[in-house]
Amino acid sequence: MSAVPARTDPVRYVAIGDSFSEGVGDDGDVLFPGWAGRLAVGLADHLSGPVSYANLAIRGRLLAGVLDGQLDAALALDPAPTLITLCGGGNDMLRPGYDVDVLLGRLAEAADAVAARGIRLALLSPADPSARLPLGRMINARGDAWAEALTGFSRERGLPFVDVSRDPHLGRAEFWSEDRLHMNPLGHQRVADLALHAIAGGPEAAVPAVPDPSRRSVSEELRYYRDHVVPWVRRRVTGRSSGDGRVASHGDWTPVPPAQHRR
Repeated sequence: MSAVPARTDPVRYVAIGDSFSEGVGDDGDVLFPGWAGRLAVGLADHLSGPVSYANLAIRGRLLAGVLDGQLDAALALDPAPTLITLCGGGNDMLRPGYDVDVLLGRLAEAADAVAARGIRLALLSPADPSARLPLGRMINARGDAWAEALTGFSRERGLPFVDVSRDPHLGRAEFWSEDRLHMNPLGHQRVADLALHAIAGGPEAAVPAVPDPSRRSVSEELRYYRDHVVPWVRRRVTGRSSGDGRVASHGDWTPVPPAQHRR
């Protein structure tokens, strides 16, 4: 595994990816929402040197869109990043023609480009929402295949890797937002904790308590399909994306204030 940056070195961290890395679903009262933003704050608390944060992720992006657009923008940041997190492929799983080998080939090209610049790359598998979704079994099988490929790839390359999709706790309902596709603040914080441990040697993420089981009523299920599933199907049919027209939430470096300067 590549070396953890020295504690006195500045850290310039940029996240690229889709809605998961953008932070969709995290409506918590935090400085930078989403697991990536929470990770940036965690790095500032864990390391003694200054931390700057950028987030170029945009919801709805396929892996090709992440690598063709966001990666170039990340490498063009001035000054250059010292750390890039990449999580993609989750939207590809929902499309016909999904092919792990094709995705892995694109990822290898991207990893080569990052390594050539001397920048540290960390990978995450996409969150797995399949437990409560239509076509959940197919999504789960595709997610497992992609996570297995990422596990082997990161091991061969010596890259930090967080296997979010196969975390033993994150499949539970209390980590997910109302749309069941995106994590809520609890889920984003757990991913941030897992990433801080894998990337910077932070403390291991605590084992969450097991909640009391709850059942949804028929009316709740009908409301979910009306409010979330039907609009998603409509976008697929019309060829639109939830990320159309959107720009990155933090397109340039933003300093992460030390803990004593936060409210």
